[in-house]
Amino acid sequence: MSLVTRLARFHRLLPGSWLSTMAAPASLSKLAGPVRDLVSATIENDPTLVGKNDADKASVSGWLEKVGAGDLVKAHNFKSLDADLISKTYLVSNYSTAADIALYGSLHPSYAQLSSTQYFSTPALTRYFDHIQSLPVVRTSADKLASFPVVTLDLANAPVLPRAAEPAKKKKEPKATGSAPAAPAAAETATKASASEPAPAESNEKPLKTQKKEKKEKKKDGAEGGGKGGKQAAPAEDAGPPVPSMIDLRVGKIVEVKKHPDADSLYVEQIDLGEETGPRTVVSGLVKYIPIEEMQDKYLVAVCNLKPAAMRGIKSFAMVLAATSPDGKDGGVELIAPPPGSKVGDRVYFEGFESGQAVSQLNPKKKIFETIQPGFTTLDTKEAAWVNPETKTVHKIRTESGICVAPNFVGASLS
Repeated sequence: MSLVTRLARFHRLLPGSWLSTMAAPASLSKLAGPVRDLVSATIENDPTLVGKNDADKASVSGWLEKVGAGDLVKAHNFKSLDADLISKTYLVSNYSTAADIALYGSLHPSYAQLSSTQYFSTPALTRYFDHIQSLPVVRTSADKLASFPVVTLDLANAPVLPRAAEPAKKKKEPKATGSAPAAPAAAETATKASASEPAPAESNEKPLKTQKKEKKEKKKDGAEGGGKGGKQAAPAEDAGPPVPSMIDLRVGKIVEVKKHPDADSLYVEQIDLGEETGPRTVVSGLVKYIPIEEMQDKYLVAVCNLKPAAMRGIKSFAMVLAATSPDGKDGGVELIAPPPGSKVGDRVYFEGFESGQAVSQLNPKKKIFETIQPGFTTLDTKEAAWVNPETKTVHKIRTESGICVAPNFVGASLS
C-alpha cells in the first residue's frame, strides 16, 4: 500500500483532516524512506498519533519537518536534544505522537552503534529513545517492517539523573567550609553531647571562640527555624512524633513498564511525576497481581520521599501505593487511583493535615512511614484513608480534585 493510499485511508477518520492541517503530505514525504514507512504504519494503526487537537497537529507537522531535514538527529545535536527532553516525556504533549516516532526512527541507526559510554552521556535522550521503542504501537509496526530492531540499552547501570533530594547533599560542602559547628547545627543541637563532639577537633586552642560560634548558631536556628542549609528543614520537621503529612504523596503516571530482567515478580516502571528531571525509575512487586497491559499509562499515587533502594540490581526512587485485599494477596492487589481530573505531580494529602509539610526524604531509622502505614485502609466507600490508631478519626487521602479510591476493595490495607 502506497503512502498516499495510506494517508487517504485514515484521512476519512480524522475530523478536520490532518492532511489539511499539514497542507499536504509534504512533512511525511521529507522523512527518510524507512522512517516514513514506520510513521505511516503507526498512524494507520492509531490515527490520534497525528495530534488530538489543531495545535498539536501543527506542532507534530513542525517536528516532522525538523526531523526530515536531517540535521536534528546528527550526533552533534544529541546534547541539545538531551537538554530539551530532560523535562519531557514526549515532544508535543503528554501523549506520544508521530513526531516521537519519526525522531525515534531517525535516531535508530545512530543508537544501534553507540557504546554505553556514549549513550550514557545523554541520559534523557537515551531514556526517551528506549521509551519510544518500547511503545506497543511502535513495536507492532517496527517488527512488521523489520527495519527497526530493539536496541538493547544497559539502563540498569545508567547514571542516575539528579532528583529533588540530591541538591541538599551538595549543600554539605559550603557548610563544612563555612562553619565549624555545622554538624551539630544539622542535628539542631538536640543534645549537648552531639553538639560538643566536633568542637575539640576543630579548635582545641580557642575554646571560647568555639563556644561563641555555637551560641550564634543556636540563635540563628531559633530565629530562622530551618537553619542555613536546605537539608536542615528535614530534621526540624521529623523531630516530633510521626504524622501522615510527613509522607510525600503525589499523582504519577506510568509512561513505561517492563519486567525486571532478573526478577520474575518485579516490574520496572518509568513514572512521570511532573518533575523537571523526567520520570523516576520505580520497581514494584506487582507482576503476579496486575497484568502489564493494565500498568501501562496508569495514573496512580506514589510515595516520593522514601530513601531510594536497589531491588535486584535496579535502584527504585519511589513506591506505588497499592491496596491489598482483606483476604490477603491471594485475594488480589490493585493500585490506588487518584480522582478524575488529576494531573501528574498533583499533591496528594490527608484531610486534616492539609497544611503539613512533607520531609525531603524519610529517615529509615525513624520509621515514620512504618509507623503511619498500618493506619492506611479503604472505607466502605472504597475511599482511601488513614485511620488514627489512637483517636480512630478518619483522614481521607485526596487531591484538590477529590478522594483517591481503590477500584474494588473495601477494608484493604495500603502499602
